[in-house]
Amino acid sequence: MNNRRAFIAATAALAVAVSTSQALAQKKYDTGASDTEIKIGQTVPFSGAYSVYANIGKTQAAYFKMINDQGGINGRKINLIQYDDAYSPPKTVEQVRKLVEGDEVLFTFQLIGTAANAAVQKYLNGKKVPQLLASTGAARFNDPQNFPWTIAYNPNYVSEGRIYAKYILANHPNAKIGVLYQNDDMGRDYLAGLKSGLGNKAASMIVGEVSYEVTDPTVDSQVVKLKSMGVDLFYDASTPKFAAQAIKKLADLGWSPVHILDINASPVSATLKPAGLDISKGIISTNYGKDPGDPQWKDDPGVKAFFAFMDKYFPEGDKLNTVNTYAYSVAELLVQVLKQCGDDLTRENVMKQVANIKGYTPSLALPGLKITTGPNDYRVNKQMQMMRFNGERWELFGPIIEDTGPSG
Repeated sequence: MNNRRAFIAATAALAVAVSTSQALAQKKYDTGASDTEIKIGQTVPFSGAYSVYANIGKTQAAYFKMINDQGGINGRKINLIQYDDAYSPPKTVEQVRKLVEGDEVLFTFQLIGTAANAAVQKYLNGKKVPQLLASTGAARFNDPQNFPWTIAYNPNYVSEGRIYAKYILANHPNAKIGVLYQNDDMGRDYLAGLKSGLGNKAASMIVGEVSYEVTDPTVDSQVVKLKSMGVDLFYDASTPKFAAQAIKKLADLGWSPVHILDINASPVSATLKPAGLDISKGIISTNYGKDPGDPQWKDDPGVKAFFAFMDKYFPEGDKLNTVNTYAYSVAELLVQVLKQCGDDLTRENVMKQVANIKGYTPSLALPGLKITTGPNDYRVNKQMQMMRFNGERWELFGPIIEDTGPSG
């Protein structure tokens, strides 16, 4: 009898030992992760000319505090380390090296700006450190073959350009298109996307292309030139300052072409108010998230949750500022990715999971939009809906449009 009890006890002990070893074996960590913590790093322009984007970092720090207060992710708290890079690429390089080699973060998260991300892309890929959900839409950050450790969050400028092309082909198939674009990666990507989406009709439909430099005082002469070419659809791939100038010049000339404006230049406060709300009426752009200032979302559960979060965790922040809703949405997506990682918090698995998002619906996404990524498609936001400015606010219209690739 005693022998039998001893045998049962030994068997039970062995089972517990095997179970424990299996549980331990399932946990995999790289530098920056443990049973209690997930350490991530971010550079933010807390100072300098682009400090308006500091709210991205502030909102995300507040969001992760909320997650930690709720118990963290799979029992682990997020330790977000942030440094100011003042939107200066050399400073970004210095701070990212500090995050990787000094703080030993698991990955970088939401580094802000195209130039900043470009400055550290080769370094992070060489170190095999994920450059996760970068705050840029330049096409160079959707290149899993050459830069498998980099994935951007923002809508890809080429994809957005193709979405405008789909809209133009469906609604203005005989348009004479004139393009104003900023002479940098952003502007050229928007132009490339438009041409790709128009396919073999691009050569006949685009009757004029004029660029400007960010150092130019105005774009008045470019607008005048496009008008002289007989343009009846004005495709404006610019930034707020120059978009506002173009809107004013169109009004001065008494010229009223169909006006398509890229998402970067669509903020009412930064572009349309300085230009004049009355003369901005009718401009067309696109979006993928709910505007918290739009009364149609006043009873929306996602917007209500966002307001409650802001009240408790970032009360000094502006609840109607879309920079804050943007930051909130990216942080929410990161939490989803880390939940998918489970107990395998290796850098390789983080990239595997961010490239394996299947039909995820963010709480502030427009109805019908879902996020799906794959190992050969790192684009996070490739579905959008058109919107038109009514003189006071943007109004959504039409179906969800998805960029499925180039048109023939």
